[in-house]
Amino acid sequence: MNRLHVDSISKSFGDKKILQDIYLSCDTGKIVGLLGRNGAGKSTLLKMIFGTVKGDSQFIRINDKVLQHQMDRKGKIAYLPQYSFIPKGVKIKNLIYLFCNKENTEKLLQLSIIKPFINEYSRNLSGGEKKIIEALLIIYSDAKFILLDEPFNALSPKMTQEIQKHIQEQSKEKGIIISDHRYQEVLGISDDIYLLSNTYLKQIKDLKELQQYNYLPKSI
Repeated sequence: MNRLHVDSISKSFGDKKILQDIYLSCDTGKIVGLLGRNGAGKSTLLKMIFGTVKGDSQFIRINDKVLQHQMDRKGKIAYLPQYSFIPKGVKIKNLIYLFCNKENTEKLLQLSIIKPFINEYSRNLSGGEKKIIEALLIIYSDAKFILLDEPFNALSPKMTQEIQKHIQEQSKEKGIIISDHRYQEVLGISDDIYLLSNTYLKQIKDLKELQQYNYLPKSI
């Protein structure tokens, strides 16, 4: 088992405090759900874990290795951002070879939801099709820890279920942290749930706690 340990995270933008005293851990074999309202700082937290945003304070390690620079994350942490990241002029097949090892490349090439796009260029895909490809590239990448920021955005219910299935499959060997406003889909596959609210991260036990923190209406 491998463990991603995140501690003492604080981040401000100017005078506005976004995150303070954040603690989070994720083991391989687990899915951690990260909930919070728009602007709560979820994406900032994921970017700090990935290494593209530096905190006012932070302590991030995998097992006994402290991660101080983004290069320390190479091959260890992969991140799916909200925006599209795949280049427009590269065939999907070549991207699969680039992101995945031999075993996972073969798995992706055989998936029915990817086969129609194998020889397509990214520029020819719709927003939803790009999201499917990008999510699968990250989920099946070689990294031991996967950070997913809004992976279900622009996906139909059927495609959302398909992506959920692959997240669960890959989580048998990886640790996955997932953030999405479609909270029911996150709750449905997560082993642990955290709520980011008022700059602090709270571990959540059940829906009642989400109601107590006003993330969900009391009527649910």
